[in-house]
Amino acid sequence: MKKILFFLVLIVSFNTSAQVLRKRAVKLMGSRFDITIVANDTLSAENNIDSVIAEITRIENLISDWKSDTQVSEVNRNAGIKPVKVDAEVFALTERAIHFSKITGGAFDISFAAMDRIWKFDGSMKAMPSPEAIKKSVEKVGYENIELNKENSTIFLKRKGMKIGFGALGEGYAADRCREMMLAKGIKAGIVNGSGDMSTWGKHPDGRAWSVGITNPMKKDTIFAIIPLVKSAVVTSGSYEKFVVFNGKRYAHIINPVTGYPATGLCSVTVLGPSAETANGFSTSIMVLGKKAGLKLLKKYPDYQAILITDKGTIFSTPNIDVSKYHVKE
Repeated sequence: MKKILFFLVLIVSFNTSAQVLRKRAVKLMGSRFDITIVANDTLSAENNIDSVIAEITRIENLISDWKSDTQVSEVNRNAGIKPVKVDAEVFALTERAIHFSKITGGAFDISFAAMDRIWKFDGSMKAMPSPEAIKKSVEKVGYENIELNKENSTIFLKRKGMKIGFGALGEGYAADRCREMMLAKGIKAGIVNGSGDMSTWGKHPDGRAWSVGITNPMKKDTIFAIIPLVKSAVVTSGSYEKFVVFNGKRYAHIINPVTGYPATGLCSVTVLGPSAETANGFSTSIMVLGKKAGLKLLKKYPDYQAILITDKGTIFSTPNIDVSKYHVKE
């Protein structure tokens, strides 16, 4: 369920104010991170970018499910065998992920890591997998079989072959954590963008809010709105570059962990709100749930706003954001 973001364009300009804006792009957690820091001088900005990179690396070394020496990998190795003690940070992140699984009816599930990769989105798949193969692909998936013991800070996967993996949710967490760390150090403005899981704080050196340009990928990637990031975080899940079409129906690369079938109906979901981690959980879930159920879910969380684009290019949004206010004239 790893998402791909291509249509969220960060709008950043440079000026000659007293503060300095520095950017750096690095590969961390298996993805591209773009780090922007605003500071009083270049040295301070670069040193704080180094601190952000170190923090993301620390988190990766705790929660990566493809590095063999992490706590999450230890949990996965002991599936069906025994509980594994983890740091409070890993336990809390797992707890929040399971909460998301519950409120979305399993549309989000951190045990998706055990899913068989039977769907191919590289052009090699010429026919749909059989219903039997699809059903079998998710038989080891199920957050209900994750047992947490808060007193002992242990995680136990009840069934052999189960795995957990945070994927892009971990990137959102890392982005939020770095924002908190920079604010604690007195860095008043910046952006940590983990392949589209973007956590921002403060403003541009000239006083303008950070902004994102949102495009409709079904209409030649034309920006239709520029939205100021007054809510601090923005995340997009998209399926418009990785999909297959069978019998006239478009199947996205984001898989429903309950059914094993790809998501249909939406080609992108952008969620804005105070936390990149939470926005990621919502954007991924809504891609699976679809427009109607996704909008109904977000009604319960008014701190978050969403812009949904269907496979036909139609734009919908939650009532708490008026996209027309930010419309870009053609």
